[in-house]
Amino acid sequence: MITSFQLVDFKNFADETLRAGPFTVIVGANASGKSNIRDAFRFLHGIGRGYTLAEIIGGKYGAGGQVEWAPIRGAASELIRFGQSGFFLRVDLRLDGITAQYSIGVLYDGGSRSGFRVTVEELVFWSRCIYTSYPDEPDPVRDQDDDAHLLLRMEKTGEQRKYGHRIAVRPDQPALTQIREHKNVVRTHKDYVQLVIDTLAGIRFLDPMPDLMRKPAFPGQTVLGDNGENLPTVLQEICANPERGAVFYEWARELTPMDVANFDFPRDPITGLVQLVIGETNERKVSAYSASDGTLRFLAMLAALLGEHPTLHDRHVARLYVFEEIDNGIHPSRLRLLLDLIEGQTAKGGIQVITTTHSPDLLAMIGDDTFNNTSVVCRLPDTDDAVIRSVCELPDSEKLRHSQGLGRLHASGWMEDALVFTGEDEERVE
Repeated sequence: MITSFQLVDFKNFADETLRAGPFTVIVGANASGKSNIRDAFRFLHGIGRGYTLAEIIGGKYGAGGQVEWAPIRGAASELIRFGQSGFFLRVDLRLDGITAQYSIGVLYDGGSRSGFRVTVEELVFWSRCIYTSYPDEPDPVRDQDDDAHLLLRMEKTGEQRKYGHRIAVRPDQPALTQIREHKNVVRTHKDYVQLVIDTLAGIRFLDPMPDLMRKPAFPGQTVLGDNGENLPTVLQEICANPERGAVFYEWARELTPMDVANFDFPRDPITGLVQLVIGETNERKVSAYSASDGTLRFLAMLAALLGEHPTLHDRHVARLYVFEEIDNGIHPSRLRLLLDLIEGQTAKGGIQVITTTHSPDLLAMIGDDTFNNTSVVCRLPDTDDAVIRSVCELPDSEKLRHSQGLGRLHASGWMEDALVFTGEDEERVE
């Protein structure tokens, strides 16, 4: 699970940290920077997928021109805070009781998206530095004037007691996904690296698109796509498990407006693709093609929250879902049910959810743990810079939450006002 995420000179953040829990809610006005946080998570995800910096930032395309990875929003220079030459990201993780920290600094030389290069990178486990970069140190494996590599110093081992082993990696791709290629890196280090890679690669950005959710799926596809692809086969896999299937049916009956009795997954006799059919108690059958957009959106969320999650290297890796406006298209009468589902599932430790919202109704219903993991993003007056603050740290927020309600405080703009006034007080103290 990601516990904190520091952004330095990334887009409109000078140096801000998002504190994260099992279920994290982010609020803020339009254009405050909430989507920029999502872009930072996409950057981490691109690292986990093994892409180069040019591919993470500028997009990756297949041999036929199809998009395998969409570019990060904005021009290349807009990834960096105005007036700066690069950005720095640091993420703290807790993986089955193990604490880890991964940091990366990126410099932009100007021009095209390929002008990005890694200048600093570090991975720490249990306060042990697995590797760190030393770009300015003499590199014994290359000419001093050749800047085609970034030098890494690995953790000291029995064979390298004094200095630790040193290797050179390309600066156009994060070292995290290059270390596995080096035969002289010890197996333990590779295992630690792989655990972080799996965690970053497991980030999902669920934005269900009804047209894609209605389509049949190839048998055996048990991973829900970011836009809801493979919904029939993912639900089929859930229903095949007696325990998870019972939970799924219970929530489906509660969340959807339909009187659900069962789900069928017939195969197309010609293509062999799996289709989704919803059976109601009156024996009426409704195919995914006829189901409402809201019903399909609910089913996609259930598929994400109740589906299988990976176990890697005998360790459980929580999958992180990043939602934008999780309340979008959800009727207010069902927000409570959706919130109960998310808080309950994330409390079990299998998944982590980070979402933005504009809904006062949703904020009014969140539990104490979620309140402690709710943050507000606000652009400071007379500047483009944005700040991130935990709502529970704002003056009297706990008392006002109980007396007036968090939803009302959000709707009135109190959070942003309190943040700005708090910031002005800190400036006066300095």
